[in-house]
Amino acid sequence: MTKPQIVWLRRDLRLADQPALHHAASLGPVIPVYVLDDERAGDHKLGAASRWWLHHSLASLAASLEKKGSRLILRRGPAPQVLAQLVDETGAGAVHALRHYEPWWRKAEDELAKLLEQSADLALHDGNYLRPPGSVTTGSGQPYKIYTPFAKALNEEMPPPEPLPEPPAIPAPDRWPDSDTLDDWRLLPTAPDWAGGMRKFWAVGEEAAHERLDWWKEHVADYGSSRNLPSDDRTSRFSPHLHWGELSPAQVWHSLCDTRGDGWQTFAKELMWRDYAQNVICQYPDYASSSYRKLDEKTLWRDPAKDPAAASDLEAWQQGCTGYPIVDAGMRQLWQVGWMHNRVRMITASFLVKHLLIDWRHGEQWFWDCLVDADYGNNGVNWQWIAGTGVDSNMFTRIMAPLTQSEKFAAQAYIRTYVPELAEFDDEAIHDPPDDRRGSYPVKRIGHREARERALAAYRKSRA
Repeated sequence: MTKPQIVWLRRDLRLADQPALHHAASLGPVIPVYVLDDERAGDHKLGAASRWWLHHSLASLAASLEKKGSRLILRRGPAPQVLAQLVDETGAGAVHALRHYEPWWRKAEDELAKLLEQSADLALHDGNYLRPPGSVTTGSGQPYKIYTPFAKALNEEMPPPEPLPEPPAIPAPDRWPDSDTLDDWRLLPTAPDWAGGMRKFWAVGEEAAHERLDWWKEHVADYGSSRNLPSDDRTSRFSPHLHWGELSPAQVWHSLCDTRGDGWQTFAKELMWRDYAQNVICQYPDYASSSYRKLDEKTLWRDPAKDPAAASDLEAWQQGCTGYPIVDAGMRQLWQVGWMHNRVRMITASFLVKHLLIDWRHGEQWFWDCLVDADYGNNGVNWQWIAGTGVDSNMFTRIMAPLTQSEKFAAQAYIRTYVPELAEFDDEAIHDPPDDRRGSYPVKRIGHREARERALAAYRKSRA
């Protein structure tokens, strides 16, 4: 009798272009498994917004599997041990999985390989990136550290392989192993239920991802000119679908690469940035918690744990009460819908590390908890880029002026949506309302010129 094949799912929650599932289904009965391994990632265990998305994505995947005559098995605990136990229970011949590059998952894959040495094979496949991380190298075979030459080399290897089709059917085992119920995991908020804004903003799952892709085909041509306008929001919103693997980058590339206009070229660079971020964490596994450039960080940053004023500033930033409307709109959008417009992400992040002089890791952790697309590689690389501490990053001395950014990118409708107490201000005044007309809206935590001079002075001191 053909041995069943276990498919270990993590951030690859789809049926189409899923190489692990595709290969497993060609060998025998398939047992799809998701293991909730809550403690493995330490400070980067799933944040609250990610848990909300995961619940709905797993529910969507389970429904899709049932239509194929299969089902989704849910288990909880240390993933290598849980999967090894499942192999013993089912007599599985192999565990199939897509490779993951977060340091805790790389360690888990190594642990699982050792546990299965005498009982089953571990078959790791590629498929979550345009090219396998670590495979795009310099002429001397070294990994790239800087994005521009990396992207040039990656682009020369495009297009990615053609996406695999969704399997017409998924063979089932004679006997299914026991499974947890999704509701028992309590991934959704209940006391209080703060996810109302996310439910209105998002449709979750593989089908929803492809509906969004179809919509994006009609709008990507204008992306180069519209991507910085938060009030219009002509962005793909693919990030959570790509992060959770409801959509593969190969599907996106092949769907859009023949699109006319320069928007696709701009968007392709952002897909390649996603690959670049994985390339970085392969080289520097602790990149999301450790600065690459060596500065005297105790001199540079104000410490909220020791400085009450810094703690108050951090809380005001988190709550969207800094007195800068564009910053506060972004932080409130993050809290309400688990996502933030890309241009505003840069503005809010720069404000934290340069205007408020608070360590970028506080921002990385807040985004990690609040984003439905919280990605270890992207989040760490983007924060270090803004902070000027990364292997390839913006200079610290380039300090974004939030009021200028707000006016330049016509953020007034965006501000009215997320800072409703300013809704009655006209288009000119809403970016920086006079202090005596703000009502309940707070005055600025610090003026821009004062903040800039303080940041430059702290930076010079940290380098000395």
